[in-house]
Amino acid sequence: MESLTPANFFSKARIHVLLFIATFLTTYYVNGLSYSVTIMTILLSHELGHFFMCRKYHVAATMPYFLPLPFPPFGTFGAVIKMKGLIPDKRALFDIGATGPLMGLIFSIPAIIIGLYLSDVRPVPSDTSAYLGLGEPILFSFLSKLVFGRLPDGMDIYLHPVAFAGWAGLFVTALNLLPIGQLDGGHILYALLGKKSTIVYRIGIFLFCVIAILLYPGWMVFAILLLIFGFRHPAPIDEVASLDRKRKILGIILFIIFLTSFTPVPLKL
Repeated sequence: MESLTPANFFSKARIHVLLFIATFLTTYYVNGLSYSVTIMTILLSHELGHFFMCRKYHVAATMPYFLPLPFPPFGTFGAVIKMKGLIPDKRALFDIGATGPLMGLIFSIPAIIIGLYLSDVRPVPSDTSAYLGLGEPILFSFLSKLVFGRLPDGMDIYLHPVAFAGWAGLFVTALNLLPIGQLDGGHILYALLGKKSTIVYRIGIFLFCVIAILLYPGWMVFAILLLIFGFRHPAPIDEVASLDRKRKILGIILFIIFLTSFTPVPLKL
């Protein structure tokens, strides 16, 4: 077995550090420092939630890979870790799948609230060619109403970069909680239903493709990826042991969070 010396560690961590720096620069380029720091914190917390839960259950996993994108509106494709080990049981599968979205949400919601207080309410411009409208999931809409109340007709919230980072964090959380395949929501669903989850995967992929075709063609690439990879989920070593009551309740709560965080049309160009 290879010993983990400082030289070996930094050699293995080099690509992760470089991608982290590159993503910081692309997010800074797209929306400035406050956006960059906020969205990087949300993404990092999400992936570290998975990473440390993998460590807890002795599942081999990489450190987070950040994915830079030097184009608006986000400046990043997000971040991922790669699990390379077998998952021992449904409890471990549930905990690994659930911790990432929960950690991301813990940082996204305060970012939205703080960012909304820093945002402005202005008239919608008559020329909307350069106007980027954001879809409002139920949770974001609820938080914005808490801060601003009901907006008069013709007015809209011009989001501060911190609020936009919170919106993007909610967007990422909802995508990861889709109850499909090897997404976080797929992990949670398999832990709850076992092999019966395949039926839900198929229904979920079908509905997502319908949304992509009829409502938002921007989903098409993601829909194709789900068609290729979304029907199967690797089974944990122990499929017999079931989840305890607390995890089952948390699973239901997480799917409610998904329903209130997902927006079929995220960007209105």
